[in-house]
Amino acid sequence: MDMIADIFLGAGALGAAFYCHILGRRLKAFAGLENGLGGAIAVLSAQVDDMTRALDRARTTAGASADELETRVARAEAAALRLELLMASLHDLPTTDKAA
Repeated sequence: MDMIADIFLGAGALGAAFYCHILGRRLKAFAGLENGLGGAIAVLSAQVDDMTRALDRARTTAGASADELETRVARAEAAALRLELLMASLHDLPTTDKAA
């Protein structure tokens, strides 16, 4: 009976060793920088850096565009006020009646 228990114990130990060997190989492939999860993380990190730079450039451009738009709106409002004054001054001109 002890011999059978020893055989089962040895088989279990061999099975556990084989399982650990397979898990070790999978872990190396999983953590490899070229094709595993490490590679995917490296690629995603590079993409995040690129997107951060693009976002900074877009933010700078949007700020410059907003400043330019604000300047143009101010000029347009000033021009609109001048046109209103011109229109108001036209009402004060005497009318010439050509029909009479």
